[in-house]
Amino acid sequence: MQEFLTTHWLDMLTTILGLIYIWLEYRASILLWIVGIIMPALDIVLYWQHGLYGDSGMATYYTLAAIYGYIAWKWGKKGKKELPITHMPLRLYLPTTLFFFAAWAATYYVLVTWTNSTVPLLDSFTNALSFVGLWALARKFIEQWWFWVVVDIVCCILYVQKDIPFKAALYGLYVIIAIFGYFKWKGLMTPSSLRQETTPHTP
Repeated sequence: MQEFLTTHWLDMLTTILGLIYIWLEYRASILLWIVGIIMPALDIVLYWQHGLYGDSGMATYYTLAAIYGYIAWKWGKKGKKELPITHMPLRLYLPTTLFFFAAWAATYYVLVTWTNSTVPLLDSFTNALSFVGLWALARKFIEQWWFWVVVDIVCCILYVQKDIPFKAALYGLYVIIAIFGYFKWKGLMTPSSLRQETTPHTP
């Protein structure tokens, strides 16, 4: 038992933080960004130990992006009020898709060139889509939940392969919560937030 805890304690700790994070995200609580700073800082070490170098690098980005996310949620409407939940404007789908494929290709190149990653294709895929998902979350676009459904499914498979059992279970749970989260956020949307924003955003 002691050997098991010694081997998996970091996996277990970040899993607990992950549960707190997704619960706060489900409730659209700004506190999710506080947890979002602590958890990925620990994930950097966890993923690196298991050869998931892309995810380790992504965790660094998550830590920095959490600061941006907090600011965007708190003062996203020109400092007057909290950012509302809205739909992602149609005009953003094409640039977002192009950004995703560019990020996927760039991350894949880095992994195969400078690391010994055994899963560069999927690792780079989840990283690229996570860039998009975290940006959409920071902008409070309700569609961010569907980005995370895909990311979570692939990550669950990766973590099973890499013997990170608690994290794998967490991401399996994330898939279910993300589906419910979409409908939860939909119920939190106000009539005014149903109108698409007219100001441009870029990923």
